[in-house]
Order: sequence, then C-alpha cells, then structure tokens
Amino acid sequence: MPAVTVEDTTTLARVPVPAPRTVRRRVRSVTTAPRGFEGEGFPVRRAFAGVDLRDLDPFIHMDQMGEVEYAPGEPKGTSWHPHRGFETVTYIIDGTFEHADSHGGGGSITNGDTQWMTAGGGVLHIERPPESLVVSGGLFHGLQLWVNLPKAQKWVEPRYQDLRADQAVLLASPDAGAFLRVIAGDVGGHAGPGTTYTPMAMVHATIAPGATLDLPWDPSFNALVYVLSGNGKVGIDDHPVTGGQLAVFGPGDTVTVKGAEHQDSRTPSLEVVILGGRPIREPIAMYGPFVMNTRQEVMDAFTDFQAGRLGSIPAAHVPHTGVRDTVDVGSAAGQDS
Repeated sequence: MPAVTVEDTTTLARVPVPAPRTVRRRVRSVTTAPRGFEGEGFPVRRAFAGVDLRDLDPFIHMDQMGEVEYAPGEPKGTSWHPHRGFETVTYIIDGTFEHADSHGGGGSITNGDTQWMTAGGGVLHIERPPESLVVSGGLFHGLQLWVNLPKAQKWVEPRYQDLRADQAVLLASPDAGAFLRVIAGDVGGHAGPGTTYTPMAMVHATIAPGATLDLPWDPSFNALVYVLSGNGKVGIDDHPVTGGQLAVFGPGDTVTVKGAEHQDSRTPSLEVVILGGRPIREPIAMYGPFVMNTRQEVMDAFTDFQAGRLGSIPAAHVPHTGVRDTVDVGSAAGQDS
C-alpha cells in the first residue's frame, strides 16, 4: 500500500497527547460494506451502505475502489456523467487514475494523490485508468468520497483541486506507532492541503500492530473510521473491526484506534481512513448524480442536464470519428467512482 510512506516515523511532527479531561468517543455502530460494481465493471465496496444519512452528515457516499490486481486489458473506469450539489474527493492509494471535467479541471493522480472536484451548480466529468494501465494491468486501490454542500453553496461555480501526495501533512502519534497523512482539515493543530466548503477533516492512518492512536478531533464534527485493511479495535470500548468495516462514533473530542497485536502476512498494519465534518442538518433529496435539498431541485437538475446546461464534453475528448464519448446519467449515489 504505497500512498505516502516514510522510513522513520520518529522524524515526523507529533499529534498532541490527549488532555487529562479528554472525552474519548464511544462507538455507536459498526457496519460491513457490501461489494458491488461501478461504471464499466469496476469493483467497489459501498462503505456507507446501511448507515443513516444523519450519522454521516455532511458525507453522502463513499466507495473503496479495489484493492484489485488487474490483468492486461481489464482495468475499468466510468463514462462521462453529470453531478450537481456536492463535491467528489478521489484519493488514490495504489495505481493511476485520470480525470477530466467540462469546467477544465483534470489530470492524472497516483500513489497518495487526491483530486477534489466541487460540482456545485453542475459539471460533467469522467474518471478512467490511463491507457498504459489498461494495456499492462496492475494493482489499483483508492477511495471516492462524496461531501455534501450546504444549500447556500449548492450553486457555486465548479472548481478542481489537484492535491499531490507530497502536499499531504505527515504526522505521527506521540510514540510514533501511528503514521498519519492529513488530506484536509485541522488535526491537532496541523492543517491538510484540501480546501473545503463544509468544515471537515480527512486522514489516512497506518497503525502498527499493538499501537494506539488517540487522535484529537473537533467535538463539533461527527467521526467515522473506515478500515481499508488489517484488524484492530476502535473507540473507548475497544470494538473489534476489520477490513471493509465502518465505525460510527458518538460525541467527544478524541478518536481512538488500535492496531491488533497480530496481523496477517498480507496486511502488516491496520490501515484506516478517519473522516469527520460539521453536520449541515438540511433536507437531502438525492437521485443518481444529483444531491439537492428538494425533489423539485433534483428534477430540475435532470432537465438542465438534458438541455446541456451542466456543461459539454471538451473537444479534446471527442473522438475524431465525430461520435462523442458516452454521457451516463445513471452513474451515481452508489453508481459513481
């Protein structure tokens, strides 16, 4: 699992030791993500399946993409599709993905890079493995997270953030047993590079066998821990978790994650993504690729898409045959990656 790695975690800045009166959060629920397929046959795990949106707020949806070892010719992606009303965050742990959108954003991301696309009032985009990966095959692993936008920002101009792996803020736990990559938000006084409309934090942590991470967490944020791989325990109550499981925490100002003493040979450490944000607490109406506040706004989004008001595929992505790439309106909430 490349993402970003360091040889010696003792050289990194440390997250602070919890204060004496810290409130360690308890686990409210643990769910196991079902497996499915996305786009053109891309394997995913639906990390938030079965969890009440009120517990996820401000997050909407998250897919763990892979981990999969492709044979030559097998890598899959998505076709062109629209979005409105939220942000997509694509974090690549292993492999390479290419993104393009109708607002001019795009590029390639690989081990530890993140693409942060704000759909806002509307945009078309596509995500696919590069042709070289399709030809050669290889390992692919990543996440895509959907972050809701408050009503006041639903119609903002689309924007794109290209966050390279070397921009992530690297931290260690006080005893250096846990290694953190801060992608967005403030964690223990250290701010990640991602700029967000909704106050939130996103961290990828690697926790050594037997190590404990007590992570300071904004008490106004909710807290979610998704296990990418490995085994461990979460919360003050030491609830056991394993790969593909999501833990939802109750209130407090510290998130606790422990690596199991014994991991299997394929996953030497516990790998988790820790998420939290300030709940928006507004009505949610969502269907397919649109996340709005009312059913009428969703219907309007489909009308605007069909009328071409959500953008057009850039000329560089139109084949020389004159036939445009397919635009798929069915990719979403559960069907986008």
